[in-house]
Amino acid sequence: MVRTIKAPKIRFAELLDCAQRLFFSRGYDNTTVNDIIREAGLSKGAFYHYFDSKAALLEALAVRMARDSMTDLQPVLDDPTLDPISRLNGLFAGSRRLKIEYAPHIRNTFEVIFRPENIVLFHRMDQAVTAVVTPALAEILRQGNAQGVFDAPDPLAFAEMLLQFRLSLGAVMNDALQQAKAGNVDAAAEALEERLRLYGLAIDRVLKLPDGTIEMAEKGFARALISVESS
Repeated sequence: MVRTIKAPKIRFAELLDCAQRLFFSRGYDNTTVNDIIREAGLSKGAFYHYFDSKAALLEALAVRMARDSMTDLQPVLDDPTLDPISRLNGLFAGSRRLKIEYAPHIRNTFEVIFRPENIVLFHRMDQAVTAVVTPALAEILRQGNAQGVFDAPDPLAFAEMLLQFRLSLGAVMNDALQQAKAGNVDAAAEALEERLRLYGLAIDRVLKLPDGTIEMAEKGFARALISVESS
């Protein structure tokens, strides 16, 4: 049988495709490296040429999904009819919409990173995704500065710091997911929504906007994100 030689970029993408299919259908925990190798039709050596672990593959998948999301949200970022506040809220609203759309798959795949024992993986993935999102957020802040709407003296630094607020969501998200699994969906959703509300409030305070200007949550979002009914 003739071995098919493909460019590294193509092999890399194919491994991500296989991992995404398996993680989405089985869950991260229930998918092994051997499962991914069989799905991709590669040797174990070939797999480890691209990724040193299953966790590294998960990190790369998160980055690709973040890039795809930013591509989907580009029309909001480019809309000339939107002012900087509307553009910022549109960015967050679009992100929420995509999270709800893929909620069962996201839970299956990424729930693992919110566990306390996986704090290093959580930080690695956060840093990788932050690198993808920061430029777009910084550009919105620059536009807001120019129009006198935001007070962000260094837009790039402020964008990075605003995204770092997400680190406080890890423990809250893990607790909400565990409560939801135990049947306490209402309490879990309420706690998560309140933390998201405070996240938006923190952004308001940093940018010196009226409280409630930036919306990080909307009614039903937290429940849709953590509900295990459709998993």
